[in-house]
Amino acid sequence: MDELRFDAGRICLDLLATAHPLERLDAVAPLCAWIRGSGLVPPDTPLSHADASWPPAFRELRRNTGQLVHGWLTRHDAGSYDLALGRVNDAARAVPPAPRAVRGEDGGLVRELAGPPACAGLLAAVARDAVELLTDPVARSGLRQCAGDNCPIVYVDMSRGRRRRWCSSEVCGNRERVARHRRRAALASRP
Repeated sequence: MDELRFDAGRICLDLLATAHPLERLDAVAPLCAWIRGSGLVPPDTPLSHADASWPPAFRELRRNTGQLVHGWLTRHDAGSYDLALGRVNDAARAVPPAPRAVRGEDGGLVRELAGPPACAGLLAAVARDAVELLTDPVARSGLRQCAGDNCPIVYVDMSRGRRRRWCSSEVCGNRERVARHRRRAALASRP
């Protein structure tokens, strides 16, 4: 399985990236890896209570969030996204997991959750991130679609000058540089 990515600049956009280039949320284990990797829960949080209902719920939130984000990027009629908007707003209403600070082994404070996180609470955290992104004019103005060939990843451009072109310089940016080099080499080798 391809590695999970967390370089879109927002948790809700990182969720969108789990569908490219292949489905990554097709089972409980990869979803739990994504939940931990995204920072929704501290890394050592037990998620053994997660069941088969969780991946479809996250995929549904991903679909609705994607519809809203892509609708904003393409400036489609907002009225056609009312159902997705309602579903994201409904998901945002649940109570997200409650963090608390506890002493770690070294005596410093570390974050843990007050109890096992419920699926609805985790969905709420991601949905709230989507609501905040889409209602904040400054953050929303940084939304970009990757310029890489066939890459649907959306990210928040926080670069200086807002000139970022790719979801990842190491992934799509590198592919583009290699392709450009090959085109120049092919042109140079022609008689």
